[in-house]
Amino acid sequence: MALLEVDDLHVSFRTADGVVQAVRGVSFQVDSGKTLGIVGESGSGKSVSTQTIMGLTRGARVSGKALFEGKDLLTMRPEQMRSVRGAKIGMIFQDPLSSLHPFYKVGWQIVEMVRLHDHAISRAGARKRAIELLQLVGIPQADRRADDYPHQFSGGMRQRAMIAMAMALNPALLICDEPTTALDVTVQAQVLQVISRLQQEFGTAVILITHDLGVIAEVADEVIVMYGGQVMEQADRLTIFAAHHHPYTEGLLQSLPAYGGERQRLRSIPGQPPSPINIPPGCAFAARCNYVMDRCRTETPPLAPAPPGADHLSACWLPRDRATRDSLRHEAPGQDVPVPAEA
Repeated sequence: MALLEVDDLHVSFRTADGVVQAVRGVSFQVDSGKTLGIVGESGSGKSVSTQTIMGLTRGARVSGKALFEGKDLLTMRPEQMRSVRGAKIGMIFQDPLSSLHPFYKVGWQIVEMVRLHDHAISRAGARKRAIELLQLVGIPQADRRADDYPHQFSGGMRQRAMIAMAMALNPALLICDEPTTALDVTVQAQVLQVISRLQQEFGTAVILITHDLGVIAEVADEVIVMYGGQVMEQADRLTIFAAHHHPYTEGLLQSLPAYGGERQRLRSIPGQPPSPINIPPGCAFAARCNYVMDRCRTETPPLAPAPPGADHLSACWLPRDRATRDSLRHEAPGQDVPVPAEA
């Protein structure tokens, strides 16, 4: 059994305009020491999926299962979830300035986090642990910077402090929700290195949520591509980049610089994602797809192996045969982009 197994997760919210179907039948798993990357446009359901697992979507209608160490997180009582959140599952949010309390010193917040879950540790012991964690994530003069307030830290330093807090109790699973979005590329690389080093040292499983395929290419072992609240494609990192099947994955890759090994104009995906209140019938991506067929507009494709028998899954009606699929790519309007080589 994997460390975390999510099965057929549905999350919806009732609003004045109608029911928002944020997540629709998402399933995935992550093993200890591995990194699962979740990628997709804004509004695809990436963050809602993990926040629901953490019990942070109050008022939502939730169904499905999320088995963590064999126990269903979705059916836990609030006090049970509090014992898991932080101690066994850590979370790093996109904006550390809004996640850290502005009125309290950074070190104090880490100390309180440690003492909340470890009642036997003294305040002095917890402070020593906080300083060690700040040193571990690369904050210089950690003993002095522990007494600084969040606004006295740079964006990269605040994100490192959030990583230190999330790792305070050596959680088995670390969920990183867009941890590098607001950072420049140099600091982004440093933050990813910190997460990778901590993962290697403690054997932590990581779920990395991002819209940046460059980050996915650097750190992920397995990747799921989400769109319209559903998983469009799921495979290992190499397969996603070199032998993908779904047109949405192709569109995301075409928006990257130097896609196909040649410098050229970036290609955006035309149109807009569907409204989560009025999900169209059939494939959610049909209105924006270059390869759309009649059945795409009426029948929802299942998430099935591509090719048959493989761990590579895709929710698309395109042929599973690679040669046939590639010929369609060349024939479709505007698809003169080089087809990636086989993995």
